[in-house]
Amino acid sequence: MTPQSLTPHSPIPPGFKQSEVGLIPDDWEVKRIKNIAPLQRGFDLPTSKLKRGDYPVVYSNGITNYHNTFMVSAPGVVTGRSGTIGNVHYVTQNYWPHNTALWVTNFYNNHPKYIYYLYKHINLERFCSGSGVPTLNRNDVHDLLIAVPPTKTEQEKIAAALSDIDELIESLEELITKKRQIKQGTMQELLTGKRRLKGFEIKQGYKQTEIGLIPEDWEVKRLGDIADKNKNYSFTGGPFGSNLKSSDYTSNGIRIIQLQNIGDGEFKNEYELFTSYSKADELLTCNIYPGDIILSKMGDPVARACIVPNFNKRYLMCSDGIRLAVDNKYFNTYFIYTVINSSIFRNKAENASTGSTRKRIGLTELRHLELPCPLLEEQKAIAEILTDMDEEIQGLEERLKKTRQIKQGMMQELLTGRIRLI
Repeated sequence: MTPQSLTPHSPIPPGFKQSEVGLIPDDWEVKRIKNIAPLQRGFDLPTSKLKRGDYPVVYSNGITNYHNTFMVSAPGVVTGRSGTIGNVHYVTQNYWPHNTALWVTNFYNNHPKYIYYLYKHINLERFCSGSGVPTLNRNDVHDLLIAVPPTKTEQEKIAAALSDIDELIESLEELITKKRQIKQGTMQELLTGKRRLKGFEIKQGYKQTEIGLIPEDWEVKRLGDIADKNKNYSFTGGPFGSNLKSSDYTSNGIRIIQLQNIGDGEFKNEYELFTSYSKADELLTCNIYPGDIILSKMGDPVARACIVPNFNKRYLMCSDGIRLAVDNKYFNTYFIYTVINSSIFRNKAENASTGSTRKRIGLTELRHLELPCPLLEEQKAIAEILTDMDEEIQGLEERLKKTRQIKQGMMQELLTGRIRLI
C-alpha cells in the first residue's frame, strides 16, 4: 500500500497527473460510465406472473422475491431506477432484474465487485428527476467521467479491501442485533420476577395481580405513585400549544425538548430548539431537569420514554411531553424508565390511548397505569444488570459507527487512487 497525501493546491506529486476529474495516478484512465459498466432497465415481472423458485428478483430496494427462472447471469450489479434511488446491490446468483431497477449489462473486463463499490461511491441520487416518484435516468449517469485503475488485479485488491471492512460491519450489526435480543429476553424475565437475581431468590412464591403473575414480595404501583411528592410538578405535562408558539423560539437560551428528541429508550440530540429564560420561567410548571424521565403522549410508539440528559441545567417540555421525577427513596429511575419502555407497560399504554392512525394518551390515563415494583435494592440490582448490557451495546454501536466512517474514508482514497494497493 502506497499512500499519497494530496490537497487541491499542492504541487502535482510524482506518479500523479491532472485530469478532467482531478489528480489521479499516472497509469489510471478517465472514462465515461457507459464505457465501463453501462446500465439497462430491468424486465417486467407482474406479481401475477411470479412463480416461486430459486432465482432472486432484484427490485430498486433489493431482493424481496424469488422466481423460477432468471434473465441475467451472476455476478450482477443492480441499482434503483424508480422509487428507491441510491441503493446499489451486488448479486452473487443468476437473477431477474425488475423493471424498477437498472442493471450493469457489461463489465468490459472490469472486476464486478469493484464496479459495485464504484457505483456506491458516485452518489446516484444526484441524477434523480421527478417531483413525485423519484426516477434515475441511466443516460445522465452514462455521461459521468470516472477514473479507473488500469488493471483488473488492482481493481480486485480494492474490492477485496472494501469487502473485508463490509464483512466487519456486517458482523458488528449481527452482534448488536444478538445483544439486543438477549437484553430483551433478560428484561422480560427480570422485570416480571420470573428470574430473580442472587440475594433476591423466591421465598414466598407468586401471586396473581391486575398486571399478571408477580412475586409475592413485589407490589403493583400506579405510574403517578412513582413521582416524588416532595418535588413540585413531579408528574406533569407540557404547556398548551397556545402557551408556546413559534414566535417564542430563540437561537439560544432554555432548550425545548421536542417529540423528535424523545426516542424509544434514548434521548435523540440531533434536533435543537430554544426559548428565552423569561418564557421558561413563565412556564415553570412545564420545566424538566436532568435525571427526570420524559414520556411522549403521542406515538410512534405512544408513551415511549427516555432519561433527560445533563447537557443543560433545565429544559422546557413541548406540549406532548410528560415529566416524571421519580421518588428515589423508594424507586430507581433507570428501573422505572426500563419498565415504561417494556411490553409490560407499553401494551397497557397503547390500550389506554386514543386514535386509529397515530396513538395519543393523556396525563390522567398515564397516571393510573400500573407496573410491577420490587423493593428498591432489587430494583437497583436489576438496573445494574441492564445498564451493563446497555453500555456493552452502546460500545458496539460506537465501534460500528467508527467502522462505517473508516469505510467511507477508504472508499474515497482507494477509488480515487490516492491510496494504491499494488
